[in-house]
Amino acid sequence: MAFSAIIPSHKTSSVIKISTEDPVKFTPFSQIKVVPGKIQASQIANSSLPRAFVSKDWMSNSDPLPAFNLDEYMVDKGQRVNKALIKAVPLKHPMQIHEAMRYSLLAGGKRVRPILCIAACELVGGEETLAMPVACAVEMIHTMSLIHDDLPCMDNDNLRRGKPTNHKVFGEETAILAGDALLSLAFEHVASKTTKNISPDRVVRAIAELGSAVGSEGLVGGQIVDLASEGKEISLNELEYIHLHKTAKLLEASVVCGAIIGGGNDGDVVRVRNYARSIGLLFQVVDDILDVTKSSEELGKTAGKDLVSNKATYPKLIGLDKAKKFAGELMTQAVEELAHFDPARAAPLFHLAKFICDRDN
Repeated sequence: MAFSAIIPSHKTSSVIKISTEDPVKFTPFSQIKVVPGKIQASQIANSSLPRAFVSKDWMSNSDPLPAFNLDEYMVDKGQRVNKALIKAVPLKHPMQIHEAMRYSLLAGGKRVRPILCIAACELVGGEETLAMPVACAVEMIHTMSLIHDDLPCMDNDNLRRGKPTNHKVFGEETAILAGDALLSLAFEHVASKTTKNISPDRVVRAIAELGSAVGSEGLVGGQIVDLASEGKEISLNELEYIHLHKTAKLLEASVVCGAIIGGGNDGDVVRVRNYARSIGLLFQVVDDILDVTKSSEELGKTAGKDLVSNKATYPKLIGLDKAKKFAGELMTQAVEELAHFDPARAAPLFHLAKFICDRDN
């Protein structure tokens, strides 16, 4: 059986489809075939009145996966990631920069990205210890993006994870440098801390994946288009371009790097990439929904900012009900990719996807 990822294209309003029917070689993103597809936000927007979407009941009662306690899994993996992050960024001279780095890096959070990385590694038969350096690197990059995103010249936010943002505590200059330092450390950490049991080829591929996720064709590309779009009316395709690059690419890299380090073959990596692209966009759709349905206290960050700033969001462009329906479609699509793997090993990724879909903050 073959499944494929349905990824909206910025220019064509088509989708990217990666077939996994046969073993494949890695294909550059720019060379992936663009074909008509079945799930994209523009189709949801133009459809008839959507069915009621209740995320808790999105699946039937006949869940084929074994019993799994996501709360215990998240707590256990999160604690292990936190210990590794504390060790990776010790307090040392110059104290100010390391305090600023640790302030945001260790400020809490759900650690979704590093846990996804570890889960993908274990999915293909690897061990947690193999993935921990790249899992920490992903969280360092994510934290850098949050520090910079909160700056007055960007989103100008005062609250992050329930605490004052980095620049409010340490000043803008130190906040910028703390983000820069975390980004640099991420790549150093993967290169220097990944066990010698992993082939150099796989380490290089993981580093290249991270670089692509954060650069001009990834997070930075999405951010610059987002900034250029402020105060303007943008299309649904343009919004999806922003979110696929600004948010989804790093989630994708988290999962793909885990599979690469864990020893996954080319077909495995394609399937987890498809899964990750779906949940990456799902993450942002849910973020947009929460921004208009939850309070600042519930979110741990300023609620309603997108509405106040007249920023384009899925609820704004297609309505709240259809945004929820689109989230449900993305969830279904992501889970289809896991059908190719052992159910017990796939259980964490299934429940993590459902967690992203059902989360309240």
